[in-house]
Amino acid sequence: MVPKAELHCHIEGAVSPALAARQAAAYGIDLSAIIVDGAYRWADFTEFLHVYDTVAALFRTREDYALLAHDYLTGLAADGCLYSEFFISTDHAEMTGLAPQAYIEGLAEGIERAKAETGIEGRMIATGLRHGGPEAVERAARFIADHPHPLVTGFGMAGDERMHHPADFVRAFGIARDAGLRITVHAGELCGAQSVRDALDHLAPERIGHGVRAIEDPALVERLADEAIVLETCPASNIALKVFADYPSHPFVALREAGVKVTLNSDDPPHFHSSLANEYAIARDHFGLDDAALTDVTRTAIEAAFCDEETRTRLLARLGDGKA
Repeated sequence: MVPKAELHCHIEGAVSPALAARQAAAYGIDLSAIIVDGAYRWADFTEFLHVYDTVAALFRTREDYALLAHDYLTGLAADGCLYSEFFISTDHAEMTGLAPQAYIEGLAEGIERAKAETGIEGRMIATGLRHGGPEAVERAARFIADHPHPLVTGFGMAGDERMHHPADFVRAFGIARDAGLRITVHAGELCGAQSVRDALDHLAPERIGHGVRAIEDPALVERLADEAIVLETCPASNIALKVFADYPSHPFVALREAGVKVTLNSDDPPHFHSSLANEYAIARDHFGLDDAALTDVTRTAIEAAFCDEETRTRLLARLGDGKA
């Protein structure tokens, strides 16, 4: 089994249909309209958001979030994953009536339990929601800066890429960076190459979430390679959301051959009928990567991980041993 690592997954989007069904039973919620034959059902982006929000609302307590993180990470570990980072949203916690600190502590408990049982390492990346506007993203950054947690090691921005300009969020990312958090930004998914360029110019991230539409601008691709910016690519998500029509037209191979550092990630895995193991299978079956190349992708992810150097060294040693 090829050892794996993941840098881009939204934890509320990682709820398996089986776990959602158990939570729904506990809270007396009927999910028959959105789970059919054990899978989430949606037809377009609007319906996807509805399903996502409905499932996310099933997690309301510290214990619920501990269960979610443990369930997701132990599943990853069973598929050979050594390391996982997932996005969290304190805004989401507040919308469900849960204090952000309890939300983070619950997720941290799940991470620690999964590590004790399987050896998988986990970290969290706090995010602001772009469509919430600059003040909302700044508020998210300020909370994490004022309430540090050892397992929250990065800050990013998710949400609707079509709203606002990266320049509007400079202050928020400055707060996060001054607090010692590593930086990633979603860009180049719904919007084109200029979205990636603007994120680089104004927010100076180490990594770009998605970033695949950089392929539309050869000069930008060269810049990504020269500056060693890591792309958190999510192939199955891109196809499901029609960013690209099919795998032959996906730019993963072209970006990699151009010297861009690319990784494999699952984004919102069960919603796109995928998993991290499936993303690696896609890279093998559609992009032609063999075990050595897939292991190199994992190495890129570990080298780009927002973790301490002791953890990174230990993970790279496990990767060198070929032990998942």
